[in-house]
Amino acid sequence: MALTIDLVGRVALVTGGVRGVGAGITRALLDAGADVVTCARHEPERLPETSRGRTPSFRFCDVRDTEQAQALVADVAAERGRLDVLVNNAGGAPTADAATASPRFHAGVVGLNLLAPLVLSQAANAVMQGQADGGAIVMVSSVSALRPSPGAAAYGAAKAGLHSLAESLSVEWAPKVRVNAVALGPVRTDLAHRYYGDDAAVARVAATVPLGRLAEPDDVGAACAFLASTLASYVSGAVLLLHGGGQRPAYQAVAAPVPEPVPEPAPRARRRE
Repeated sequence: MALTIDLVGRVALVTGGVRGVGAGITRALLDAGADVVTCARHEPERLPETSRGRTPSFRFCDVRDTEQAQALVADVAAERGRLDVLVNNAGGAPTADAATASPRFHAGVVGLNLLAPLVLSQAANAVMQGQADGGAIVMVSSVSALRPSPGAAAYGAAKAGLHSLAESLSVEWAPKVRVNAVALGPVRTDLAHRYYGDDAAVARVAATVPLGRLAEPDDVGAACAFLASTLASYVSGAVLLLHGGGQRPAYQAVAAPVPEPVPEPAPRARRRE
C-alpha cells in the first residue's frame, strides 16, 4: 500500500505563509487536502496557489502582538470548529553586529522568533487538548540554532531556544499534542540574493551543500506536511535537519595534507629445504 500524506478534513494555521518558505508550506498543506489559514502583517499581492487552484484563507496579524496572536487562533478555531495543525513559520532577522545592535533590536528578534511561537502554541494547545485526536505543532527553525551565527547572534540564540521549547512542550502536552521543529539550511527564495549576493554568489553557496543545491520552499513544505500528518504519529520532540547534508568542514578547503609514506613490507625469511 502506498504511503500518502492525507490532511483532508484538517484545519491548519501557517504564520507568515504567503511568500518564500511560508508559501511552500502553505502549498504543501493545501495539496495534502488541509483547510489552510495563513497570516501576515500586510496583505500580499497574491496568495499561494496549488496546481489545482486551491488557495488559503488570509488574516491580518502581527504575531509579535500577544493579543493579536491569541485572537488569531481563537478566531480560526471558532470559524472552523477545530484546529489540527499550527506551523510557526513567521520569523527572521536582518544582519546586525551584536556588539552595537540596541537592546530593543535584540528583544524584537527574540520576540518574533521565540516568544511569538510560544504564545501561538499556547493558544493552539488549548484548542487541541479538547479534540479527540489532539493536534500537531511544527516550529520552523534554522541551522543557525546549531552552529555559530555571526551577524545574527540573537536570531541564532532564539532559534536554539525554539528547539528547547519544542522538546519541552512535546513532553508537557503529550499525548494529545505532538510538537516538532524543522531546522532549515539555505533556501532559494525571492530574498536569497539579499543574503547571498548575485546569481554567481548563490551558486557558490549552493556548491557548499553536499546535495549541490539550496532547498526549495516546497522541500520545506513537504517536511512540514509529513510532521503534521499521521505518518509522523510517533514523532514528537524531534528536530528534523533540512540542510542537504550540512556543510563541508571549512578546513578541507584550505588544508593540504602531506600523505604519509607507506612502509615497505619486511622481507620474508627464506625457508630452508
